[in-house]
Amino acid sequence: MHAYINPLNKLFRQSADDETAIAAKAYLRNQFEHFGITTPLRRDICKGYMKKNLPSYDDVLIIAKELWQLPQREFQYFAVELLVAYKRQWDEKIISLFEYMLIHKSWWDSVDHIASELTGPYFKLFPKKIKPITGKWNRSHNIWLQRSSIMFQKSYKKETDTELLSAYIMNVVDSKEFFVQKAIGWALREYSKTNPGWVSNFVKRHPLSAFSKKEALKRIKK
Repeated sequence: MHAYINPLNKLFRQSADDETAIAAKAYLRNQFEHFGITTPLRRDICKGYMKKNLPSYDDVLIIAKELWQLPQREFQYFAVELLVAYKRQWDEKIISLFEYMLIHKSWWDSVDHIASELTGPYFKLFPKKIKPITGKWNRSHNIWLQRSSIMFQKSYKKETDTELLSAYIMNVVDSKEFFVQKAIGWALREYSKTNPGWVSNFVKRHPLSAFSKKEALKRIKK
């Protein structure tokens, strides 16, 4: 274990709760181990730790990957938060680490956290990378990359590229995967807060699944 992670590991173990861990593990379909630390407490622990301990940028890339390989889910959440702290130092190449995180230990909790905190901000910093990378994700057979190609814009509001969003949705519209259909509905629902008329028209004009359509129109008043 990397020297930077050792003290954090001790802090997590000191705050571990078996009962909470069992519930957290069950919530994510028993796919990941947990210390059983509530979200507010975990955030406090991580914030305090980062305030006193920030490694070099070169080290943080190694640390984040190791955190992703550890069994307890709290380590993956910390990896995302640690990388956010270095946003001003991100370069174009860091997207390869983000992609690694998307396709390893993948589930909705990590993938959506990455979309909000990492890939969304990354593509604002490096807009020329949007089409080459998200286009590859959208055309892939990995449902989490497909989901990410649709979700990375979810906080863009007026800066949303609706042409790209439309194309990516229609490329996977026939997917039988729940998490892809959920992403379609969620992305449209988020954009409906900015432009409900556009979303309403899009839903009317395209053959979305009943599930995606319902999700997309949730915030639009009839």
